Amino acid sequence: MLDAFTKVVSQADTRGEYVSNAQIDALSAMVKDGLKRIDAVNRITGNASGIVASAARALFAEQPQLIAPGGNAYTNRRMAACLRDMEIILRYITYAIFTGDASVLDDRCLNGLRETYLALGVPGASVAAGIAKMKDAAIAIANDPNGITKGDCSALMAEIAGYFDRAAAAVA
Repeated sequence: MLDAFTKVVSQADTRGEYVSNAQIDALSAMVKDGLKRIDAVNRITGNASGIVASAARALFAEQPQLIAPGGNAYTNRRMAACLRDMEIILRYITYAIFTGDASVLDDRCLNGLRETYLALGVPGASVAAGIAKMKDAAIAIANDPNGITKGDCSALMAEIAGYFDRAAAAVA
C-alpha cells in the first residue's frame, strides 16, 4: 500500500516525468480535506461496535433464517464469527477512507473473501446486505455536521459509500 503522495511520485518517476500540476492540485485538495477525512474516520471508528450491532440486528430482522436453527449465524460461535467479520470489513474500510485508497481494503480484506465464504457455505448476498446496512449507519454518523470540520463533505461521503459498495460487490 502506498500513500497518495508516494503513489504520485512513483508514477511520475516510472514515466520519467515531473509531477503534473493536475496531480499537485489533486494532492492539495486531499490535504485541504484531510481534517474532514480524519473526522469521518474518528466517527466511524468511535461508533464501530454500534454500527456493526445495528447492521446485524437489521439484517437478522430481515433474514431471520440466518439465526434460526441450521442458519449460518445460528449458535453463539457462528454469530460471533459473523459479527467479527463485519467488524473486520468495517475496519479495513476505515483504513481506505483514511488513506483515500482502496488498495489496503482489496489486498488485505477482500481478495479471496468470496471464495472463502463459498467454501464455508456463507451466503454472500446476506453478507453484502449486512455491509449495505453498515454503509447506511456509517454514512449517517460520518455525515452529521455537528462538531466536525465545516465544509462540503459530499465527495468524501460518495467516496466512503464507494468503499462499502466495493466490499459488498466483492462478497456477493
